[in-house]
Amino acid sequence: MSYALITLWHERQRFLPGVLAVAFSALLIALQCGLLLGLLAITSIPIDYTRADIWVGAQEVNTVDVGEPIPMAFMGRLAENPEVDPSTIEPFIESFRHWKKPSGGTELCIVLGSQIDDRASGTVKALTPEIREKLTEPASIVIDKSELERLGLAKGTGDTAEINGCKVRVVGMVSGYRSLAGPYVFCSTKTALALMRPQMNADQTIYLLARCKDPNDATKVVERMRQKYSPNSDMSVFTSKDFSWRSQMHWLFKTRAGVAIGYTAILGLIVGAVVTSQTLYAATVASLRELAILQALGIPRWRMVMSVIAQSFWVGLAGVVISIPTIYVMARLAGFVGAKVLLPEWLLAAVCVITLLMAMAAGLFALRSLRQVEPASLLR
Repeated sequence: MSYALITLWHERQRFLPGVLAVAFSALLIALQCGLLLGLLAITSIPIDYTRADIWVGAQEVNTVDVGEPIPMAFMGRLAENPEVDPSTIEPFIESFRHWKKPSGGTELCIVLGSQIDDRASGTVKALTPEIREKLTEPASIVIDKSELERLGLAKGTGDTAEINGCKVRVVGMVSGYRSLAGPYVFCSTKTALALMRPQMNADQTIYLLARCKDPNDATKVVERMRQKYSPNSDMSVFTSKDFSWRSQMHWLFKTRAGVAIGYTAILGLIVGAVVTSQTLYAATVASLRELAILQALGIPRWRMVMSVIAQSFWVGLAGVVISIPTIYVMARLAGFVGAKVLLPEWLLAAVCVITLLMAMAAGLFALRSLRQVEPASLLR
């Protein structure tokens, strides 16, 4: 091990491209996967940023943004479960609507209508008590401040526009709730119902939400309701975690954008592996003369094999150490231009392990060159 480190230090100019290749590979993999996770998280914002444990929707609903009206009478099906807190059962409306800009033109938006009291399950966390108080006004809405230009608004709060032919007024703004398909428009269920007419009646909703007295009982309730009402096939029941995953996977595999991003992430992994392996292979091949000298001195071949693997490990480790701060800097820069890059701890750990394994695999690949090492090569 010490010989490998000494060699790396004295031949640092030779191995520096390998270290940089490993760092570039880790950076590429982390940013591509982080960008994919960020995009997936955006698709499930209405689920992940609310407090509901159980979601009830129409038959075979695949993702949260394509729900269809269901009867409010389904509330009774939730209430009959002893694990469910009856006071938390409430309607939730999400639907695509047409936004008419004050300056002209239209934009597709996503209306999110929820209860706005303190115990509401469907209210996103960014809606403060002050904002919820303002949302009690008829036809009042809240938008993300990053969507102002997209919606054709000048200042946001106080501006007016039209949704589905109904005049609405912006009473507040939030941050961090950008959408892929269309800007999110937050409002009360009363306002959302007015925006949904005539497609939906007052005795209908898009989803029903509920919380359990013990959140761990959500899976049990969902399984019971599926078994009891599956013969009717008139509704779908999910835990929040399952519905979030279902929505993300639908976007990833059923939309062209999701397939493209997923393909790019895989391509980044392949490119990083190829660049790393070729760079380390070239560095090892350049050391053939030194390896021949070691064999002439009587060093066993297996000791040289271990030395090459150790060098690959230390090169990989150095590349990972260099890449970590760079990854955070690049992710922050991506946020300034509106791209959401998520870097959870498990992702960074996985990137480090994958990068080190690629470096070790590159060292093993380079060991093929040891077959060419013979003391006689020193005389050439």
